[in-house]
Amino acid sequence: MLDRKFLRENRELVTQAVQAKRESVDIDAYYAKDAERRSALQEAEELQAEVNKANRAISEAKKVGEDATDAIAAMREVAGKLKALKTRAGELDTEVDALYLRIPNVPHPDVPEGGEENNALVRSWGEPRELDFAAVPHWDLGAALGLLDPEAPARMSGSGFSLLIGDLARLERALINWFLDMHRSAGYVEVNVPYMVGPAAMTGTGQLPKLEDDMYRCQDDDLYLIPTAEVSVTNIHREQTLAESDLPVCYCAFSPCFRREAGAAGKDTRGLLRMHQFHKVEIVRFEHPDRAAEAHEELTAQAERLLQELDLPYRVALLATGDLSFAAARCYDLEVWSPGVGQWLEVSSCSTFGDFQARRAGIRWKGAGGKGLVHTLNGSGLALPRVIVAIMENYQTADGKITVPPVLRPYLDGQEQIG
Repeated sequence: MLDRKFLRENRELVTQAVQAKRESVDIDAYYAKDAERRSALQEAEELQAEVNKANRAISEAKKVGEDATDAIAAMREVAGKLKALKTRAGELDTEVDALYLRIPNVPHPDVPEGGEENNALVRSWGEPRELDFAAVPHWDLGAALGLLDPEAPARMSGSGFSLLIGDLARLERALINWFLDMHRSAGYVEVNVPYMVGPAAMTGTGQLPKLEDDMYRCQDDDLYLIPTAEVSVTNIHREQTLAESDLPVCYCAFSPCFRREAGAAGKDTRGLLRMHQFHKVEIVRFEHPDRAAEAHEELTAQAERLLQELDLPYRVALLATGDLSFAAARCYDLEVWSPGVGQWLEVSSCSTFGDFQARRAGIRWKGAGGKGLVHTLNGSGLALPRVIVAIMENYQTADGKITVPPVLRPYLDGQEQIG
């Protein structure tokens, strides 16, 4: 969340941010109710002072035997007004806080304006492969090799779920282990986190209240299945103060991810492109504010390193305001080329949040340089389904098999091909 003083002093900027991010919060109502709340609190303070003064006067009158009936009646009238005012101020507190939690982060000044069509291409790496045969989409390739079964998960769970079989399941496990090893070698501490968290954790990272309808909730226990390990990892330091000398604190974590909303109806429903449940490795950083911008580039480069080692052509886009998430101030999307579906597929979003999440979650730093809220950053490193799609389609052979990328072969007992 944004600092309340910042909100009061930058109304035009915040209103523009709400519009640019296409958020539905009634920002004018927030400012109106916040002004009414502060006015009510100020008036309540003044009335409380009157009540206190009247009580002292009544006490003094009684001590000297004077009649205090009129003073008591006047005091009771003021006390009644005060009680009603405090009740209204409490109601306004609730209304203001509900709106406050729905105000998005302000985009960084260099973020382009507009929707997805205005995302800015920053750089690209590698050349899309030109196969000397007709590229087969991964769902057909996987079915032909007996590695993907779309019918069994549909019978179990409905649409939006997958079943990887044999060597394809082993390939995913190899990717997970390799991703984590690569991040650990770069200084990220591996953690194994809860896959179910409470509302406070979801609120801390910005999933609640905005995305509640997109998440799976266990109502009896008031727990949510995480949509990304970002939620659990960021909340490791909830309501804690980190030593300045310990920054940056960097973590990597593997987890399943659960998302009720899996894209627009009827879009990309085949194969592994959009899933209600999928696996992902996440990288998260807690940074000193002075290093956050540099850290964003480092975190993005770490995700890019994986695609380079896999020799998968990709591009990096700086997201425009309308494509930016609720909590992010700035975000790079990494998109890998997949010839079977003929698309650039997003495999990572690398975001910096400023102190937006840290304020919600109460994560601070303190040291010789002062104290304040940390800056949080995270990125997919990487999301498994679309990386698997990209490997299947980029490394397919003319005889219908799949070559294993060299960096993964040690994790597959030296196996060079699937199928």
